[in-house]
Amino acid sequence: MELRRTKATSHGGSLIDALASMSEPELFKTVAELAEPRHMFVQRAQNRKAAQFIADAFEELGYAVELEGELRNVVAMPRGAVDRPLVLVGAHYDSVPDTPGADDNASGIAAMLACARALASLGTPLPVGFVAWNGEEDGLLGSIAFVARRQPAGASIAAVHVLEMVGYASHEAGSQRMPFPVPGAPDVGDFIGLLTNQRSNHLVELAAKQAEALVPELPVVGLKVYLGLEGWLPVLHRSDHSPFWKAKIPAMLWTDTAEFRNPNYHRLTDTWETLDYAFMRRVTQLLVATVARQVRTG
Repeated sequence: MELRRTKATSHGGSLIDALASMSEPELFKTVAELAEPRHMFVQRAQNRKAAQFIADAFEELGYAVELEGELRNVVAMPRGAVDRPLVLVGAHYDSVPDTPGADDNASGIAAMLACARALASLGTPLPVGFVAWNGEEDGLLGSIAFVARRQPAGASIAAVHVLEMVGYASHEAGSQRMPFPVPGAPDVGDFIGLLTNQRSNHLVELAAKQAEALVPELPVVGLKVYLGLEGWLPVLHRSDHSPFWKAKIPAMLWTDTAEFRNPNYHRLTDTWETLDYAFMRRVTQLLVATVARQVRTG
């Protein structure tokens, strides 16, 4: 297992206009719209409202949208034929019962929608799809069903970027912990964490290079897992990347590390006021830059 920390120092490159167009108010508006209790069973009406909000947003951007299956995963795909495997960006939209879930995971949905908007603004349709999963808080139900529906056709998915809590940051010493001892791990929670396994470790390198070129203000910490070690550490399977790993599809988790940084994790205090929208904007810019570079280089 290898830990990599990157703090970029240079500027330049493509996508400047698309990245500059991304705004903190845009992200705040989405989080504020979604940040109410929306558990799949306990708050069924709010859960369905959230799904419809996300579906409408994708449709306005020109994507082909489907509310898939009984779990109502929101699947948004590029219109027209796609002649190569898709890159997917995904996030879950449900929350823990009775909690507003601003960071967990309205922040991930906000970043995903902003990414879709930025990529759509580039003009030429890209082979990128988007999925908002339901039931993550009940055992990853939505992503498990999504992957199962597409087996054995997993080859049609090139890679998946999973956004799981990307809105909380702190610049205080001691604000960051780790789930297990990692040599050289930072103790300041101002970075975006990227988690990959053997099949997806190349995605960390891609994102780090894009950070260096285009988002120099954002520290990136990549945790690359080797030799199937994730099979021995259940803590590495706590989000919607896990079903893809198990299906041997490359997937990278983007995270602010949940309760290892955010004291509001799974609490009533996980509200929109607690998030850092400047941090979220930089994370989303890096996501857009990484996905755009990935699809353009194959």
